[in-house]
Amino acid sequence: MLPIDHILPDLKRTLEQTTTALLQAPPGAGKTTRVPLALLDAPWREDRRILMLEPRRLAARSAARFMAKQLGEKPGQTVGYRTRMDTRVSASTRIEVVTEGILTRLIQNDPMLEGYAAVLFDEFHERSLQADLGLALVRESQQALREDLRLLVMSATLDTAPIARVLGDVPVITSEGRMFPVEVFYRPAPPRDRNARLEERVVAAVRDALEAQSGSLLVFLPGAGEIRRVERRLRDSLPAGTVVAPLYGNLKAEEQDRAISPAPEGQRKVVLATAIAETSLTIEGIRVVIDSGQQRRAVFDANSGMTRLVTGRVSKASAEQRKGRAGRVEPGVCYRLWSESEQFGLAEFTPPEIQEADLAPLVLELAQWGAREPEQVAWVDAPPRAHWNQAVTLLRWLDMLDDEGAVTDHGKAARELGIHPRLAHMVLRGRGLGLAVPAAELAALLEERDLLGPTAGADLHERLRVLRGESGGVRVDPTRLKAIRQSVRRLAGDDRHGDELPTDAEVGRLLALAYPDRIGRRRPGAAPPYQLSNGKGAVLRDEDALARHEWLVAADLDGQARESRIYLAAPVDLADLEQDLGGHIQEVEEALWDDARGTVVARRVRKLGELVLEEKELGKPAPELIQQGLVNAVRRKGLGNLPWNDASRQWCARVRLLARTFPGDWPEVDDDVLLATLETWLSPFLVGMQRWADLARLNLLPALNSLLDYRQQQQLDELAPGALTIPTGQSVSLDYTADNGPVLAAKLQALFGWTETPRVAGGRVPVVIHLLSPAQRPLAVTADLGSFWRNAYPEVRKDMRGRYPKHPWPEDPFTAEPQQGTKKRPAR
Repeated sequence: MLPIDHILPDLKRTLEQTTTALLQAPPGAGKTTRVPLALLDAPWREDRRILMLEPRRLAARSAARFMAKQLGEKPGQTVGYRTRMDTRVSASTRIEVVTEGILTRLIQNDPMLEGYAAVLFDEFHERSLQADLGLALVRESQQALREDLRLLVMSATLDTAPIARVLGDVPVITSEGRMFPVEVFYRPAPPRDRNARLEERVVAAVRDALEAQSGSLLVFLPGAGEIRRVERRLRDSLPAGTVVAPLYGNLKAEEQDRAISPAPEGQRKVVLATAIAETSLTIEGIRVVIDSGQQRRAVFDANSGMTRLVTGRVSKASAEQRKGRAGRVEPGVCYRLWSESEQFGLAEFTPPEIQEADLAPLVLELAQWGAREPEQVAWVDAPPRAHWNQAVTLLRWLDMLDDEGAVTDHGKAARELGIHPRLAHMVLRGRGLGLAVPAAELAALLEERDLLGPTAGADLHERLRVLRGESGGVRVDPTRLKAIRQSVRRLAGDDRHGDELPTDAEVGRLLALAYPDRIGRRRPGAAPPYQLSNGKGAVLRDEDALARHEWLVAADLDGQARESRIYLAAPVDLADLEQDLGGHIQEVEEALWDDARGTVVARRVRKLGELVLEEKELGKPAPELIQQGLVNAVRRKGLGNLPWNDASRQWCARVRLLARTFPGDWPEVDDDVLLATLETWLSPFLVGMQRWADLARLNLLPALNSLLDYRQQQQLDELAPGALTIPTGQSVSLDYTADNGPVLAAKLQALFGWTETPRVAGGRVPVVIHLLSPAQRPLAVTADLGSFWRNAYPEVRKDMRGRYPKHPWPEDPFTAEPQQGTKKRPAR
């Protein structure tokens, strides 16, 4: 009996009385496989199916197989599953376990989900992009179209507050887990081994654990590369009867199944896994976990439009999930390859995928759904606006959204292909170019991990030859080849145009359709050698044969900000770019800053994105072009190179204070905002200037003040005054740039009689008082002047009156006369 069994009656009663609930059950409780089966006999199900979303393909197959086995059946009968490349369902299926975008496609095709009685979201704490999108769409369908549709969110660790924002005040059912105690050992790298590779430290920990502990081992590593390197190091040095089993997403199904199955009788198993093994899966026989503390995530950069893989520390939540894998069936042990002090510094949770992902597929799905803005959808966590805007820009470039944000016919056709919009665009346009098969092949190759790996060079044409079996001597996993060819057949359909091997230029032509922002031009002698049409630089390995080409298209890069390394690419002809992307080529007049001349250079250019195809210098540029050139120079050199003085710095600090205090009522004037809006506030004040030296005479204060409307300009001195009058009648400047400002620094004796701390921002922000000695040295800092006089002043008076006897130190500072100088002499 599993722990979840104790709460199943309560769960069933709850779903009979209401349509939505949350289920919190720790790993090992049995929620994934027990809950769907328990709901089969629910009266509200009638003859409709139960749909369960699993975030990973391996977990979906494993859960379906386990449930089918419980019923004495095979997958595809009562219990089935659907993944992108593998489906086992039939007319008799009543529980469907689905993954990836399957749920999204089901609800897009049938918003009422008429064939389904319930939708279950398993492992929702992983916060995958598809789970967040699926929950938003199902919830909207439930509220607008299907009041009887049951919705159950299941999670190992559930922060109910953000979920409640979407679902409302729904019942939360909690199950106790079955977790045996797990002893944790911290094993940070010794100082002498700090530079040792992660793989070496993992191998040492595996050997020690095999010697000191019983049972099988589960080792968490950041990615497949590290897994392969650790596997090679272990192969020839493990004790007899020890089996090594890799486990990561791109392994063929049989190898994944071997990793999660029990070790053969009399043997032990060392499973080398990525984060795929954190949840959902039960790997039998595991008693020891070795956690490298590293994870690899795909992080999208909205500025470059590129995704890069980031290897970083796990969160506390992930570390706890990993530790828990050792205590499923008996007391276990967890080795953490970091220190206990480092544990306290880990982030609490891994960021939700929606915060870091490329949103182009999501935006296209929502446009099909009818939502054109993120605010039109109820999110657990809203997508970042910058990522959303970048996705909209790309989809418009690909002709999938119109100017109003509505999905076009081309966008609808692209969405039906079930691949990234870039690749779908290439497939659809490739058909029109008579290159249907090569386009489908390229899309299928790019959807999967690289067939040959980075050591094989970047040429995608070579991957096509391998896929077609025309590259002798190259050994590739036949299972992977079979899966990719199956995808090609699906994408190409009956269209066999371009069945012959395409040329290098044709491959580049197709890639340019998918990646118009990653077209590169070689710049001899420059670093990095390729400039991309998105404005970024890129580099190929020196020995790569593609490095001789002037023009190429990069399909896969590492996404580094300054110099991206190109992993997959193809050469392209400029004539093809002119023909296929002519609608995106602009002819404009622009001004650039020339460091060598120290002035602005104006030119007429033809550009594809940021890539200059042709240019001609202008003889007499218009004044506004020169202004733009100076703005570009400021953007390049940085705001710090403008002629700032104390008044302009204080102005910025004052407005920032008001923007924090009255959000939305005052403009943001942080450096990044000022840089982004130079054309608005700085450019109009550059009239008549031509050289950088001319900026030295610029008064920044009027330029900055132009960011405020008339009302704000009138209120600035009232809400954030530059100075205050102190009890002596003097006007003392406030320093808004100081830490915890605004700060007023004044001699202590000058503030006698001030009983209350002065405040700014309409009384919302206290002024921090720096009380100075007669020698102008700080005596005390306070934001509560009354408290200082009552509590701290007597001690200050005791210490200071002997040191400065000529200055007044009255017992009662509340009624004493303020003075700037020494004691007043009595009148004669």
